[in-house]
Amino acid sequence: MAKKGIVAIVGRPNVGKSSLFNRVIREKKSIVEDTPGVTRDRIYGNAEWLTREFLVIDTGGITLEDQPFAKEIKIQAEIAIEEADVIVFVLNYKEGLTEEDKMIARILYKTKKPVLIVVNKYDKKDLNLDIFEFMSIGLGEPIMISSTHGIGIGDLLDQIVHSMPKIENNIESGISRIAIIGKPNVGKSSLVNSLTGQNRMIVSPVAGTTLDAVDTKVKHEGKEYILVDTAGLRKKGKIYENIEKYSYLRALTTINSSDIVVLMVDSSSKITDQDTNIGGLAHEEKKPVIIVANKWDLVQNKEKAIHDKEEEIRSYFKYLQYAQILFISANDKTRIGKVYQAVDNIVEGLKKTIKTSVFNEVLNRAQLINPAPNHNGGRLKIYYGSQVEAYLPTFVMFVNNPDYVHFSYKRFLENQIRLQFGFEGVPINLIFRERK
Repeated sequence: MAKKGIVAIVGRPNVGKSSLFNRVIREKKSIVEDTPGVTRDRIYGNAEWLTREFLVIDTGGITLEDQPFAKEIKIQAEIAIEEADVIVFVLNYKEGLTEEDKMIARILYKTKKPVLIVVNKYDKKDLNLDIFEFMSIGLGEPIMISSTHGIGIGDLLDQIVHSMPKIENNIESGISRIAIIGKPNVGKSSLVNSLTGQNRMIVSPVAGTTLDAVDTKVKHEGKEYILVDTAGLRKKGKIYENIEKYSYLRALTTINSSDIVVLMVDSSSKITDQDTNIGGLAHEEKKPVIIVANKWDLVQNKEKAIHDKEEEIRSYFKYLQYAQILFISANDKTRIGKVYQAVDNIVEGLKKTIKTSVFNEVLNRAQLINPAPNHNGGRLKIYYGSQVEAYLPTFVMFVNNPDYVHFSYKRFLENQIRLQFGFEGVPINLIFRERK
């Protein structure tokens, strides 16, 4: 699966980053007020322009508790340089250049990635347009926009897509790229070390001590895999104090570039909201997922605990019902081989094709076992269906009216397809179309 490009929006407070973000992703995800620095949560969204999909990060969401704005802005700009394919540097037309703008520009000089200068809050009625002030920072000609009124947004999106590097398709290489994600200190680096049989990662009991997200190529029983550990911190000496928020961003960018996701949790402690939030990133990006419960060596009374822990995990990760759960210990290498086995099962599921005739037999049988309920003024009837070519298993069903599909019946059909054909660990797309 080809990764999406990543666009980071940077700039000092109150230049309109969140308004621009909302305009580009066409949603009102970000809180917009006139108070500088009001965007406090990690915010990202999906956007599409000229058939090109990309992720947009509003770096105003990557804030550091009790830090002065200058330090926050500096770190946000550095994160953008590391994580993004294209950087959108937003300035305020009405206020002109400030010292903070110049500080951000100096940081952006270090990158070889495309930087687009965007001057927001521009009014076309203003006859005294002076773009030379903004050109003086030496990052090219500015794009004049008003995110509130939509002026210049199309030109900006054209430039973003034009500046985006070509993204290679991982799966064509025949090597699965596996993202290992989870909150700090669940044992991601220990798992990479165990899977490779080498101490490639720095491992410490201190949360967030991974210093770099390194791609590790490994061979197991004749097959090649690429393991990517999500870093808690990126570079020695540049310690991002708010590890939790930064870990979300690292998880997002690593998930985006992967084919399969290993979501790690600590089996010796309770599942937390942070675990479920990180898992939600993989679900939203529609990636195949394996849930790995690590530190099983620390659990007492294992036979009783395994049933209780599995129930707890399932209850917290209801949106990942299709994911296989593995109980392992990365430290003493217990059941490590099961991870490779689960990855191979997913790869088989992604390649699996179902004959149309066999698929329709299953559909007909499902409707006999459990006829669709009345919903939205009618009852669903499925005439026929077939699998279509896509990275994830995707089935199109031709029906009397797609509005009659109740979410519980859609889930029932998905369960029937899994029961008959497998697809363990893999999300399934069901598309309902009206038969003309």
